[in-house]
Amino acid sequence: MVIVIASDIHGSALWTRRLLDACEAEQASQLLLLGDLLYHGPRNPLPDGYDPKVVVELLNAQAERIIAIRGNCDSEVDSMVLRFPLAESAWIVVDGHRFYCSHGHRYHDGNPPPMASGDTLLFGHTHIHLLQERDGVYFMNPGSVSLPKQDRAHTYMVYGGHECRIKDFNGVVLDSISFPNRTE
Repeated sequence: MVIVIASDIHGSALWTRRLLDACEAEQASQLLLLGDLLYHGPRNPLPDGYDPKVVVELLNAQAERIIAIRGNCDSEVDSMVLRFPLAESAWIVVDGHRFYCSHGHRYHDGNPPPMASGDTLLFGHTHIHLLQERDGVYFMNPGSVSLPKQDRAHTYMVYGGHECRIKDFNGVVLDSISFPNRTE
């Protein structure tokens, strides 16, 4: 199973199209969105191609394969226009690996929820990609689709084959981390 994981679209139709193109190129069966989908937020500039109404249309067309987490910039009205739920957080299990999904404004690598060895915390919010293992727990942030920070690339993450890869939108792998195979 291939899952594309992304965060912090912030209303950019341009980058949403690029993300959906990447999903097709990766042959992803699921798209996991870690929040901040439609609004740019008061601390961020308008991203290139800012058009939240188009983002709604593009994402709603993919609703059957989207799992989404609510970000700190996502509002109640966003939930009303999207055809998929925005969960506060979620545990998902893929290939025997447990992933706790959070936007990152509450739970992140500096403040994780209770986790067991081998678990993964997936979070966004910082707009900076991260793949790290500490004391048996994995911390992963796909970076930002539309508003990367610290002069980093626009990025997303791909899970498949017991590995997570951070990629830019030219398909270049910027970082990767492997998990032990728990399904054997």
